[in-house]
Amino acid sequence: MRCTLPLTIMEFRHPQQGGRARARRPGATTSSSVPSHSFRVMNLATKRGTERTPRPLPPGTSSPAHHTMVRAWARAPRPELLLALTSPCTRYAPIAAVSNLPLLAGLEEAIKDGVDVLSLSLGGDTSASFDEDPIAIGAFSAVSKGILVVCAAGNSGPRPGSITNEAPWLLTVAAGSVDRSFAASLHLGNGKSIDGEALTQKVSPSSKSHPLLYSEERRCCNYKSGSGITGKILVCEGTRSKTQQSNIHRIVGAGAAGVVLFNDEISGYATMVQDYNSSAVQVSAADGDVLIAYAASSESSSVASLIYNNTLFGVRPAPVVPFFSSRGPSVIAVGILKPDILAPGLNILAAWPPSTGSGKGTFNIISGTSMATPHVSGVAALIKSIHPDWSPAAIKSAILTTSDIVNSTGGSILDEQHRKAGVYDTGAGHVNPTRAADPGLLYDLSVTDYAGYICWLLGDSGLATIVRNSSLTCAKLPKVHAVQLNYPTITVSATSTPFTVKRTVTNVGPANSTFTAKVDAPRSLTVRVSPETLAFSKTGEKKTFSVSVSSHGLGEELHVEGSLSWVSEKHVVRSPIVAVSPRGDTAPDPSP
Repeated sequence: MRCTLPLTIMEFRHPQQGGRARARRPGATTSSSVPSHSFRVMNLATKRGTERTPRPLPPGTSSPAHHTMVRAWARAPRPELLLALTSPCTRYAPIAAVSNLPLLAGLEEAIKDGVDVLSLSLGGDTSASFDEDPIAIGAFSAVSKGILVVCAAGNSGPRPGSITNEAPWLLTVAAGSVDRSFAASLHLGNGKSIDGEALTQKVSPSSKSHPLLYSEERRCCNYKSGSGITGKILVCEGTRSKTQQSNIHRIVGAGAAGVVLFNDEISGYATMVQDYNSSAVQVSAADGDVLIAYAASSESSSVASLIYNNTLFGVRPAPVVPFFSSRGPSVIAVGILKPDILAPGLNILAAWPPSTGSGKGTFNIISGTSMATPHVSGVAALIKSIHPDWSPAAIKSAILTTSDIVNSTGGSILDEQHRKAGVYDTGAGHVNPTRAADPGLLYDLSVTDYAGYICWLLGDSGLATIVRNSSLTCAKLPKVHAVQLNYPTITVSATSTPFTVKRTVTNVGPANSTFTAKVDAPRSLTVRVSPETLAFSKTGEKKTFSVSVSSHGLGEELHVEGSLSWVSEKHVVRSPIVAVSPRGDTAPDPSP
């Protein structure tokens, strides 16, 4: 995509809360008050805040809604939080579409404004060396001033290695589903029912049954108005294209009783709802196969009726990692697990500038890691408000080590095919805001640590480009191998010889706390922790431990997963362990 909108720093309130924004171009010395809908804003620099929907509305004000069928209470992480927004374009923006200089200028302007969290929903289509990546460069400047930078993982999934924003000083966010469904169902003539979703729902639908029609030739709903569709429910594969949206509106207007759109095989069970402004129900790829077989069957009359069930909560399983969320492993930051964290990013109801080309009204429902990113930015802002002295790395550690690794059923988090999701899909797990505020232990990192890592990876030229501090040279810094960076996740090479890394944790729980190591690993991994117990006598005390990992009988697997948890009476501090086969392209050097 190409964007010509200049980068803008903004502070705004939603139209239902006053609706005025202050905007300033990079380099400008004054700000002006403008209507909040004058700018399209999705890429954010958060000043103790996040892009999320506004706080609860005053009595007599309507709740956030998309049309009339989708309603929810909405609130910001803290009532007094403000937003500072950087917007080179709308939605998730490929970095190639944004000039490097305005982007860097915008980041520097946000830093000067004194923000606490930068939230960026943009990135490259392909990985770039950190000294050639404007986000990595600009973000390092922010982190060096105590600002956490939260970035979208990208929307190029489910291809392995599609992750973007991989620098270890970034908090990289993948997208997951929520436990809400814009529920609709299809009742078949054979007595079976298929559950789906419909963003546009009839207030008083008819329960009348209609014949089902499926045509392989017109699989994508490219029917003509007079091609025998009157009074029938059409079964088609969803393409999420504007052309198909227009076609569906046209054929329903021409007399079709409704349309059922099934996901393609890549999308699987993860449905990205769209507003078809017509009688359209979206179902999974598996249910699409069921419908195609039923429509072709001669055992029944192949009829169905559409039932609309409004908005349902508590839908299971959740979260599910949708197909679009970019996956690890990182091909640039070998030895660093990316993405870092999973957060809600599928079918998100949020504040939206009115009368834009991508939606109308003050609220909209869209999907992407751009939606997941501000959720984590809000959590980070909350942690920063509770612990203002914590570093960006400390806040990241708190978010990662307290994340959830199970879904709403108590089972493993699943991917779009309902297979068990791995760490390259979810990172450390799904963000848990409540636990993140009180993590027990922290894995901290300083600017000097990151600089030593850059020296190991890119040498003096990379250090000069990224750090831009003449007082720091690789000759003065110890080189820090990726696997030895004090990161809250552990990535090693899967070898028969023990691969040992060291980590240091800081006690931020009760003064007198004792943590015991608990290892969860498959049979193909042997993990030893030394010491096995960490006893703290005061808050702020640091302890160092080592983790040795060896593998045997890995077979054809390119990586295996385990975890290390430090467990006390009050806290569980969990770090994923990833052992990467030397046969893979992303295995760390076996001799760090």
